[in-house]
Amino acid sequence: MNIARVSLLPEAEGDSETLPGEVMVEDQHAEVGWNAQGTPVSLRFDDPYFSLDDGLAETRHTFLAGNDLPARFRPGFQVAELGFGTGLNMLATLIAFCAAGAPGPVRFTSFEAFPMATADMARALAAFPEAEAVAGDFLAAWDRGARRVDLGGFIVEVIEGDARETLPRWPGRADAWFLDGFNPAKNPELWGERLLAEVARRHTGPGAPPRLTPPPVSCGAGSKPRGSRWSVAPGSGANAT
Repeated sequence: MNIARVSLLPEAEGDSETLPGEVMVEDQHAEVGWNAQGTPVSLRFDDPYFSLDDGLAETRHTFLAGNDLPARFRPGFQVAELGFGTGLNMLATLIAFCAAGAPGPVRFTSFEAFPMATADMARALAAFPEAEAVAGDFLAAWDRGARRVDLGGFIVEVIEGDARETLPRWPGRADAWFLDGFNPAKNPELWGERLLAEVARRHTGPGAPPRLTPPPVSCGAGSKPRGSRWSVAPGSGANAT
């Protein structure tokens, strides 16, 4: 697959207010271990980054099919995600966008509190040759510190920091949400009712489907905001971020 154009996007004026990566604590990063199967595991949350069976298939089943993608792509379409992790969800979406020949731009905005080092990200993605094949340009930009990258009309932005602080200051509204934090029992901050209400009521566009997919792990009590249009799309394994 060829990506026609790759460019690093400059920081927009006023980003300190609207896209506040600066709220992240200095040197706050992912602490990654590796299990016997070579799967990356968050040492902070004691949870794997993606399905132990097939993380790419998990992403396609839960997040792409669950949001009727790529069929719904159109110019200006906005995907938003809680939990960027290895970037596997983003790359699966990029593959779908390119394979469908969908018109751009399509935007993919992800919120990540503990960004992964480039070397760890590359090692994790090596388990998925299809994703690894399209990851090079993004990984090179990530390694240079870029957090906004235009991959040929597929525009990626990763907003670093605690989503409880950064999401309320994001001006966007998503047409599809990928809610992909770690297991709610181990990462309850990302599944709090206030944050999910923020997602559902202030940052979801009117055209979004009533099926906003949470992660394939089951959501605990209080992880679904009252009065919102949510249903759980069943997954096939552990989360894929």
